[in-house]
Amino acid sequence: MIRIAICGCCGKMGRFIHDVISERNDCETVCGIDKITTPYADFPIFEKASEIPQKPDVIIDFSHPSTLDDLLDYCLTNGTPIVIATTGYNDEQIEKINKASEQIPVFFTFNMSLGINLLTELAKKATQILGGQFDIEIIEKHHNQKIDAPSGTAIMLANAINEELDNSYNYVYDRHSVRQKRGKNEIGMHAIRGGTIVGEHEIIFAGRDEVISLKHEAHSKQVFAVGSVNAAVFMSGKPAGLYAMKDLL
Repeated sequence: MIRIAICGCCGKMGRFIHDVISERNDCETVCGIDKITTPYADFPIFEKASEIPQKPDVIIDFSHPSTLDDLLDYCLTNGTPIVIATTGYNDEQIEKINKASEQIPVFFTFNMSLGINLLTELAKKATQILGGQFDIEIIEKHHNQKIDAPSGTAIMLANAINEELDNSYNYVYDRHSVRQKRGKNEIGMHAIRGGTIVGEHEIIFAGRDEVISLKHEAHSKQVFAVGSVNAAVFMSGKPAGLYAMKDLL
C-alpha cells in the first residue's frame, strides 16, 4: 500500500485527489498539508510539511507556488518522492525543481491529463510536417478564478512545438499594441478567462487556404486528480530524477 500525503488537501483538487485515492486499493491518504488544518476525512492535516510525524511514500502537491520551498526542503531532507502538479511557477522556482531532481525523484508536468499529453505528441508530429509553412497559434480558456495567464499547459504546448523548430520561434502573448503584420517565426498565445471553464486548449496551424486545429477539452477537474494519483503510484520507489507524463505513459 503506497502512503500518500496531499499538499493543498483542503482545496477542490486536494479533495478530488483524496476521493480518487479512496477508490483504489493500492494507495491511501495518510495526511494532508494545508493552511486549513480542520480534518474533513480520516487523515490528519498539518500546516507545513516539516510537521508531518511519519514519512509518506510520496507527496502530491496541488496547492500554490508559495509552498514550493517548504516541500522541497522536506523531500530533500527525507528523500521523499514528490509529484508537482501546481502551476504558475516562475523561472527561478522551475530551476529549483530541476535542481532538486538531481537528489530526489520529482514528477513535474504542467498538466496531469492523459489527453493533454497526447495532444502534445500530436502537436509535435504536426509541427514536424507543417513547421515553417503554417502559422501557429495557441488559444487557452479557463475559469474566471485562474490567476496565471497564459496557462502552464499552453506554455508546455508551445515549448514542445518550439523544440521541433530548433527553438527558433518567439512567443507573442498579445497583439493589441502591435500595429504590424504577423512575423513568420511567431507562436501566438491567447488566454481567455470566464465562468467555470475547466480547461480548453486549441492549437491552430493556419496555412494557405487551409487550417488544421488540434483541441482538448477537460470537462471535470477529476481528470487531473486521476493523473496525479497515477503519477504518485508510479513514483513510489523510483530513483532520483526528473519524471514527466511521457515516462508514466
